[in-house]
Order: sequence, then structure tokens, then C-alpha cells
Amino acid sequence: MELLWFYIAVVLAISDEIHSRVFWKIFFDFYVLFAGIIRKAVSSNIRMWLIHESMEAFFHFIVLSVVFFIPLGLLSFQIGILGASIHMVIDIYHELVGTDYGWLYHRALHFTIESLFFIMILSGM
Repeated sequence: MELLWFYIAVVLAISDEIHSRVFWKIFFDFYVLFAGIIRKAVSSNIRMWLIHESMEAFFHFIVLSVVFFIPLGLLSFQIGILGASIHMVIDIYHELVGTDYGWLYHRALHFTIESLFFIMILSGM
């Protein structure tokens, strides 16, 4: 359990890269059409963006829950929810603040905050 926080942060980073590569590079056309459908349904760019972030968080929840299910059992769902939630909060924060310093900054920001978050959560175990 001592390095669980590290493994969670690494899996979240990998999950975020998979999400970026798969949805923005491979399924880009579908993603744009789907965004247009959501935009038309909710009539707001902000709502559309929040739906996108929620769907991305759900993707991370699935990945974390599946990866950690065998070693941790039902605790993996809690890790999935917490990991997806903190990742979504960080994404929303740096979009609202307007920080866009590139790929390495984005990855380091996520890794640092997610690591600290899980160190605090798991230190009580």
C-alpha cells in the first residue's frame, strides 16, 4: 500500500494519454460530430464542455476500476471514483484559469496534484 498513490497517478496519466490519443486522433471525426449533437441538445458551450469532462472522468473511472480490481477488489471502485473526480477537478480548474503551457506542464500538473491527493487519502489506511 505504500506506493499505491504512485501507481494510481501513473495509471491516471496513462489513461489520460490513451483518452487523448484514441479520441482526439483516431476517432476525431466521430468526436466532432458527437460534440455537435451534444451542443445542439444542451444549447450551451459550457454545458457541452462539462459533459465532455464528465464523459472523460467516466472513462478514467472505468480504466482505474478495471486496472485495480484484481489487487484491491471493491476498493478499486472507490479509487476509480476518487481518481476520476480529482482528474476532472484539475481539468476544470486549469481550463477556467487558462493555464496552457503544453503537454509536459499539463502532465506534471496532473501527476503532482493527483499524487498529493492520493497520498493524503491513503495515508489514513
